[in-house]
Amino acid sequence: MAKRIFASGNVTFTASAAGSQATGGGYMTVVGSAATQITDILEVMISGKATASTVAAMYLNRASTLGTGGAVALAGQNSDGAMNPATAALASPVVVAVDYTTNEAIPSSTVTDGRLQLGLNLFGGIIRWNAAPTQQMTIISASAPGGSVILWNSSSGGGSSGLADAHIIYESF
Repeated sequence: MAKRIFASGNVTFTASAAGSQATGGGYMTVVGSAATQITDILEVMISGKATASTVAAMYLNRASTLGTGGAVALAGQNSDGAMNPATAALASPVVVAVDYTTNEAIPSSTVTDGRLQLGLNLFGGIIRWNAAPTQQMTIISASAPGGSVILWNSSSGGGSSGLADAHIIYESF
């Protein structure tokens, strides 16, 4: 059990329709890597960096289709690491990504999939969701939709593309 933080900076969260995804990233995904692996999403924080008022309809929800071709290596302002420096490496680490080499991750548009609404004004707006005990979002396995979550900006929900920093704190078992 190791708490980790997946952080992303200077991301243009591209607004895309539910059930589709713009190419070139603009989102954050956490995907399990083993059939029986359980990962709890404990916190999401988004800090807007737009230069003018820009509404983002941000959601954390299941991905209906996982990204393919391999996750693009994290670089620049993006990182994923243990919160405690004494944490042992996971035998099956989750895959975090802000982009994929072949096909992008696609957020689920299924109305029965859990979806956490995190809308904000990206012109300096900040939103932080911290799960109360037993209220965390959980992913199980390494396949869609139950084995992944995606933080994305919904044009269907009224969002416009804009610049932000974000982090997701998670714990795998």
